[in-house]
Amino acid sequence: MRTHDLVIVGAGSGNAIVDDRFSHLDVAIVDEGPFGGTCLNRGCIPSKMLGHVADLADGVREAGSLGVDATLQGVRWADVRERVFGRLDREAAEGEEGRRETPYVHVYKGHARFTEERTLLVGAGDDTVRIRGEQVVVAAGSRPTVPGQVAESGLPYETSDTVMRLERPPRHLAVLGGGYVAAELAHVFHAAGSRITVIEQADTLLAAQDEAVSAAYTEIAAGRYDVRTGTALTRVEGAPGGLGLVLDDGTTVEADTLLVAVGRTPNGDRIQAARAGIDRHGDGRIVVDAFQRTTAPGVFALGDVCTPFPLKHVANREAEVVAHNLLHPDDLVRTVHEAVPAAVFTRPQIAQVGRTERECREEGLDYAVSVRRFSDSAYGWALEDGTGFCKVLADRATGLLLGAHILGPQAATLIQPLVVAMSLGIDAATLARTPYWIHPAATETVSNALLGLDLDASTP
Repeated sequence: MRTHDLVIVGAGSGNAIVDDRFSHLDVAIVDEGPFGGTCLNRGCIPSKMLGHVADLADGVREAGSLGVDATLQGVRWADVRERVFGRLDREAAEGEEGRRETPYVHVYKGHARFTEERTLLVGAGDDTVRIRGEQVVVAAGSRPTVPGQVAESGLPYETSDTVMRLERPPRHLAVLGGGYVAAELAHVFHAAGSRITVIEQADTLLAAQDEAVSAAYTEIAAGRYDVRTGTALTRVEGAPGGLGLVLDDGTTVEADTLLVAVGRTPNGDRIQAARAGIDRHGDGRIVVDAFQRTTAPGVFALGDVCTPFPLKHVANREAEVVAHNLLHPDDLVRTVHEAVPAAVFTRPQIAQVGRTERECREEGLDYAVSVRRFSDSAYGWALEDGTGFCKVLADRATGLLLGAHILGPQAATLIQPLVVAMSLGIDAATLARTPYWIHPAATETVSNALLGLDLDASTP
C-alpha cells in the first residue's frame, strides 16, 4: 500500500483543487476517467454547445415573424457531434488530465472505494491497488437516476451520460422527467428533427421553478412537444427501436428511443463511504460542515456527492474552499451558499436566484412582487418576444431582494446583477436607481421590474 499526503477521489471539480501551492506534497488523483467529470464530458458544457446549435436552428425556423425569409436545410448532426466532442474529448485528455503530468501528482485510473478510514482500493482484478491518504477529498460526483421499471425492463434507454453521443437524432424521443436536464435535451433533439414526448409526474414541467416560470414554460413546451404531465410510467415494453411506454392513465407512448431524466443520485454509495466513517444524508449526499469536512477525520467532500446545490459553479467554489482549508488548517474558511443562481438553457432561457414566491408564502414573509414582460420594453419589440418576463421578490420593509426569476432571451446573463445585489445586500431601489441601465437593452426589463416593487414608504 502506498501512502500519499493527499488523495483526491474524482477528477471533475476535484481536479481543480491542486495547483503549485501543493507542490510540496505527494498528491494522488483517482478517477475512472475521462478527466473533467460530468460537466466537461457529458453534462453542462456539451449540452450548452448543442443547445446553441438548437437555438440557431430554431431562430431560422422562426425568422419569418421578423420579416426574414429563411429556410433551414437541416442540422448535420454528425458534424455537430464531432465539433462538440472532438474538442471536449481532446480537452479531457490533453487539458484536464495532461496538466496532471507533474512530479508531485500521481494519477490512478479506476473505480475507487473505501475499505477503512482514508484507505481505498482502486481498480479491479489484477489491476487493483490499495492506497491511503493522510488527508482525503471526496469529489466523486453523481450519476443519472434510473427508475426500477426502466432498469428492470431489459430494454435499451439513454441518459444524459449517453444521449448526446448518439449517431443520429431519434425519430421519436420519449423523455421521462420534467426537470432541467429533460428540458435542455428535449430542446436539442427537437431542433435536430426528433419528435418529442415528455412524460412528467408533476402537473407542470420544471416544477421546482417559480410557479409563474413553471406554468409559462409548460405552456410553451406543450406548443412544441407532446407533453404528458400528471402521469407516471408504469412499465416499458416492446423491443429495441420500438418501445412502448405504458403510463398510469392507461395510454401508451410508442417511441424508438427513451431518455431517462428524472434526477441524479450522489455517488457516496458507489465509493462505499460508510466504511470510512463518512455519514450520508437520507438522500445519499455525504454530510459536510460549513468547512466541507465530513464526519471522518481528515476527509473533506465537495460537489454533487455532498452539496445541496448540484451545480458546477457551486462545486468550483467548494473546491476553492477545500483547497484553502487543506493548506491552512488553522485559518479555515466557510462555504457560503447564499444567492446561488441557476439557469436552464432551453428556448427561451430560464434563470433564477433565491426564493420562489411559493417559498415566500410558506415562510410567511411580508414580501412585494413585481413582474415586467420583455414585450413592454423596446428591446422586446425588436425581438418580437411575447412570452418572456422578469419577476422579482423583495422584503417589503427593507427592499432587499428575496428572489428573482427570468424567462426569456439570455436569462442566464440577465440574472447576474440580481445575484450581485443579493450577495452584497444591495436593496432593490438602490440597484434600480444608482447604476445606469442601457437603453434599449434587455436589461431594461430587469430594471423596470425592480422599479415596479411596491415597498414601504420608509424603504430607501
